[in-house]
Amino acid sequence: MDSIYCGPPPLPEDLWSSWNLDPLLLATLIGMTILFRRAPSGLAAVAILAVAFVSPLCALSSALFSARVVHHVLLIAAAAPLLAMALRRQPSHGIALPFVASALVLWGWHHPVAYDLALANVAVYWLMQISLLTSAVWFWRTVLRSDNVPVERLVYVVACFAQMGMLGALLTFAPNALYAAHAFAPLDWGLTPLRDQQFGGLIMWVPAGIPYAVAATLLARRSWSRLAGGAAC
Repeated sequence: MDSIYCGPPPLPEDLWSSWNLDPLLLATLIGMTILFRRAPSGLAAVAILAVAFVSPLCALSSALFSARVVHHVLLIAAAAPLLAMALRRQPSHGIALPFVASALVLWGWHHPVAYDLALANVAVYWLMQISLLTSAVWFWRTVLRSDNVPVERLVYVVACFAQMGMLGALLTFAPNALYAAHAFAPLDWGLTPLRDQQFGGLIMWVPAGIPYAVAATLLARRSWSRLAGGAAC
């Protein structure tokens, strides 16, 4: 189990031939497709998971920390809310606990020791991916609940992006490269490990906020429509 799940870091000329055709992964994605065949958001989530784990992005994330950040953003800010929409059964708890859990999971896996271990061991790698995805789905399910106070949901969406942006800022301004897993491979891509880490931090800090901004906008519009409807009555 001591190996990189997505394979060794590819060279630039080998990237587009570096698809991950793990039979168990493909079977899981096919099973999810069948499970969510009547839920468009669920099918969209499966497509995003395929991009993250099957496409060359999986191999590229073995080489570049910045690609790994894109991979994680796809999980927690794209696939997770879509899966949350597809899961119809509503949770019965508040937003605070899943928010704290998802934040701790995100920060914990970006500790250098945990991160490097995940990229060196397949079992730990999947523990990372599953915990990131499930904690994010838990958070998004509670945010998307119709019976939560609209202002509370908006606050937590903003807070979720803020804590991720803070992590991105710390990575961007760190004086040294933190991850041994990306100590050499970025050089093949014309990047120093520190510059690669800075790019990853910037992605987490700025572009990753787009899904949260969209979610906040939709929640605000939905709340405004309800208020307007109530006033009209």
